[in-house]
Amino acid sequence: MFSRIRGRIVERSDSAVTLEAGGLAYEILLPPCVAEKVAASESAELTLEIYSVVNMDGNAGHFSFYGFTNAIEREFFESLLSVASIGPRSAARAFSQPMARIARAIDEGDHGFLRTLPGIGQQKARDIVAKLQGKVTRFLLIQEPARVAPAAIPDFADEALAVLLQLEYRRHEAEAMIRSTLERTPQIADAEALLAEIYRQKALAGT
Repeated sequence: MFSRIRGRIVERSDSAVTLEAGGLAYEILLPPCVAEKVAASESAELTLEIYSVVNMDGNAGHFSFYGFTNAIEREFFESLLSVASIGPRSAARAFSQPMARIARAIDEGDHGFLRTLPGIGQQKARDIVAKLQGKVTRFLLIQEPARVAPAAIPDFADEALAVLLQLEYRRHEAEAMIRSTLERTPQIADAEALLAEIYRQKALAGT
């Protein structure tokens, strides 16, 4: 079992990232609030704190790994798991808002806000407050970084995006390549030049 991983992103989806570390590839599940903070570009280096779960199916079992950007986020996740009606998947889905905001709702007994979290209905909201109210003070002190909206991309990038999608790149991967290319070479002014630079960078990276 391991509690932290550092590796290279080899695949990225909305809810998970696959990291290559030590010659092995690990799929790490990401709660929505964590996924927002994880780089979308492949080949980027990433370090995550890990919570491991053993899933049993008869006599067989497999591991699921949940990733967090710091140990405090993992602690908060573990606090949610201490609620009897909350399992790992439910806790991960519910972790869709900043940790301090959820902790404040728990501390204030704000069932209405908790019910807005994915997978949290009236009974689970009550269970969370009953179990954790008064026990999440340390999470209220966390200063969450401001969420920065992605910079707008020029109109000609839409044409390049359409080409990349036709070439069967995933949308999030194609958008990440376009953004990183435009950041490196902001003088690009048309789709053809943008695509040429993307292909040149991939060739240099050996992919």
